[in-house]
Amino acid sequence: MATKIRLKRIGRRNRPFYRIIIIDSRKRRDGSAIEQVGWYNPLEKNKELNYNLKEDRIIEWLKLGAQVTDPVNKLMKRSGLALKWHLMGQGMSDKDIEKAVADWKKDRDKVIQDRIKAIQVKKEKAQAEKAAEKVAEEAPVEEAPAEEETPVEEAPAEEEAPVEEAPAEEETPVEEAPAEEAPVEEAPAEEAPVEESSSEDK
Repeated sequence: MATKIRLKRIGRRNRPFYRIIIIDSRKRRDGSAIEQVGWYNPLEKNKELNYNLKEDRIIEWLKLGAQVTDPVNKLMKRSGLALKWHLMGQGMSDKDIEKAVADWKKDRDKVIQDRIKAIQVKKEKAQAEKAAEKVAEEAPVEEAPAEEETPVEEAPAEEEAPVEEAPAEEETPVEEAPAEEAPVEEAPAEEAPVEESSSEDK
């Protein structure tokens, strides 16, 4: 008989709760179990308190060849049971295994504390950014009228300057126009030599 260590769901709708059971692999998920070896509550936010494993019974079933599903394997890794089973497979003595597991738990506690500190720092940064955004939103509202007034004052000054220059440019061509009439007066002066030549012929 192929046995598995897996989860069996109980609890009502949208409120899941799981038992960790030993079961024949051919049975359905919620079928009758051979033995219950723990529980898992995914709704509990504290990941250190949302599961419970009977480690001795799980190891006994692992020795008999029971296969572990991925969700149960993750829980075993969290509790250190997976490390213990791995070291047992390497043939280490019980004292060495207990020492290695104790060292692993110390390191894991340190990692958890570091994670908690990192989360707190992240929350503080987020709060500081929100406060900075609120200050930034309030500041432009006060400065906006001052910025609108400056272009309004400059606009009339720019409009007046072209109005004064335009008549000055129009006046200069009007004065030059009579100066061009001078060559028109010279044309009769050229006719005089023509009259002299005609008098000489006579």
